[in-house]
Amino acid sequence: MERDEDMLRVHGDSELAPGLVDLAVNVRQAPMPAWLAGPVTAALTDLARYPDPTAARAAVAHRHARDPAEVLLTAGADQAFVALAHALRPRRAVVIHPQFTEPEAALRAAGHAVERVILDERDDFRLDPDRVPAEADLVVLGNPTNPTSVDHPAAAVAGLARPGRILVVDEAFADTLYRPGTGPEPESLSRRRDLPGLVVIRSLTKTWALAGLRIGYLLAAPDLVARLSDALPRWPVSTPALAAAVACASPRAVAEEAFLAGELAADRAHLVAGLRSLPGVRVVGSPSASFVLIKVAGGAAVREGLRTRGYAVRRGDTFPGLGSDWLRLAVRDPGTTDAFLAALRDTLQ
Repeated sequence: MERDEDMLRVHGDSELAPGLVDLAVNVRQAPMPAWLAGPVTAALTDLARYPDPTAARAAVAHRHARDPAEVLLTAGADQAFVALAHALRPRRAVVIHPQFTEPEAALRAAGHAVERVILDERDDFRLDPDRVPAEADLVVLGNPTNPTSVDHPAAAVAGLARPGRILVVDEAFADTLYRPGTGPEPESLSRRRDLPGLVVIRSLTKTWALAGLRIGYLLAAPDLVARLSDALPRWPVSTPALAAAVACASPRAVAEEAFLAGELAADRAHLVAGLRSLPGVRVVGSPSASFVLIKVAGGAAVREGLRTRGYAVRRGDTFPGLGSDWLRLAVRDPGTTDAFLAALRDTLQ
């Protein structure tokens, strides 16, 4: 039997195998654009010097209308969770589930007790702020949430902030959101400097297919950034990753993100419509990010059946609050989606 601690460390990449179509990892499958590949490649000629994060911090800060002192660059969003776990000493740490499991895993590994708030399946896993204990001095929430693809209203998330509490909002997939009439990143708190104890964690690896480069960052008040920086190695981010951060924070990149989020919305709608046409498949709520959560009877057997038909999907039972009947599917192009839907239909028969 798998231990709870081990289950928290299981991720979509464990589903992959040669020859399988990847619907298990929520990273966009596309080559780097020239404006990104150029700086990253050029940085490979400058590896004799230690990395200097100054330009990258300034670029990220400008993107979010922050001061560079409010930016901490990390080797992927995961490293930010490790920094938080080692720098903070919470008396009552609460993680809101189902969500990405690395924040809880990092807290546990650092010796902290973790209290779980499990959102209600009957309410499509939407945030209920009243369920968060008032005494919690550390609260962790994903928005949009992996794996549910729920984007919680910014006002509701912001309402969790209060003096004496660190509120960590994992926005690793915020740049995948686009809402007609509102635009990109409609529920992001990345520009909020007025909320006490707010920490926003971002990733550059999803939209820009940089999972192997490891680059992310967090946004917080300068004093908290300084504390968290002390929990990291002296040079946590490589020179090529810093070059990527500068490029991905540029106005051109931000505009292209918004365009890609709009395309993704159409691709997601195509996937959701196809899933809802299949008997016995439940799609959670109104998915908003680059993945969709479904529930199907005998999910473990369905997942194995899809593997025999050439498709890798993400198991759901490693997320607290879910079981083996849950599967997470990455949004892909309509051609890939149609072929997958045919395979899923065959599997369910």
